[in-house]
Amino acid sequence: MFKNSNVTVIGAGLMGCGIAQVFAVKNIQVTIYDSIAEARGSAKDKIAANLTSLNMSHASLGFIQVTGDMQSAISNADFIIEAAPEKLAIKQKIFADILPFVEPTTIVASNTSVIPIVDIFSGLNYQDQVVGTHWWNPPYLVPLVEVVQSEQSSEQAVNTMMELLTYVGKTPVHIQKDVPGFVGNRMQHALWREAIALINDGVCSPEGIDLVVKNSFGLRLPVLGPIENADLVGLDLTLDIHNVILPSINNQQSPADVLKHKVADGNLGMKSGKGFIQWSTEKAQGVRDNLNQYLLNAQNKREKQDET
Repeated sequence: MFKNSNVTVIGAGLMGCGIAQVFAVKNIQVTIYDSIAEARGSAKDKIAANLTSLNMSHASLGFIQVTGDMQSAISNADFIIEAAPEKLAIKQKIFADILPFVEPTTIVASNTSVIPIVDIFSGLNYQDQVVGTHWWNPPYLVPLVEVVQSEQSSEQAVNTMMELLTYVGKTPVHIQKDVPGFVGNRMQHALWREAIALINDGVCSPEGIDLVVKNSFGLRLPVLGPIENADLVGLDLTLDIHNVILPSINNQQSPADVLKHKVADGNLGMKSGKGFIQWSTEKAQGVRDNLNQYLLNAQNKREKQDET
């Protein structure tokens, strides 16, 4: 159904290249558009490095072309996925610039982590062909893509995007309301807010916070989601626990002071060598390598289960 489709990815950064890779590996023609020559020049090298890390053939690179010609990249596309930086103004300008070249049958998607899709397409008449697609990093290893229904989303556009993503091996989830952060990041950052608040209030060290998560409920999450867990322990017990704990859980509407102070001091995490934790280059790379190996093992396990 989708083998003869043409997918255009706007943006040749890590996310854009990773998204393009997902389609190319399934023998779908992909065009990567970027206005920056340096980004275009390194795009295929990034994808080749990803393929090498996965012990995969480089043959899929033949399904990818990279261009700086916006009109040619857009006019022949069945699907357009924008993967520009997470800045509202940048995304709005991209979709305003490409609008004259987009066919009315093309499904147009923005890859954003938290920005409401309605804000990105505000004032632009894309009729019913818009959806949000929130891919997770790295997109070729994390299965989830949140497909966000917005004001300019037809049921057909949502369903077709979900079918395309299923075809290329992803796990799409229909997000029925266009809320900031969608579903995954709302839950993830609710956890981060509480974790940082516990550090801010002197309840636990940063290292202790991570040990608690990794050695308790974090172990269950790959096989037991929060709603399954609530039903497992019983909603009566869940209600009793919530009656005790919810009043004391952090509900600040602004970031914690400890986080604001660290950013103001330039302690940004691994990229600066210090955040909540001190990071050497080797220690930071070890975390990245462990994460990628874990995700790769999980992907291999899913693929074996699918074969059986």
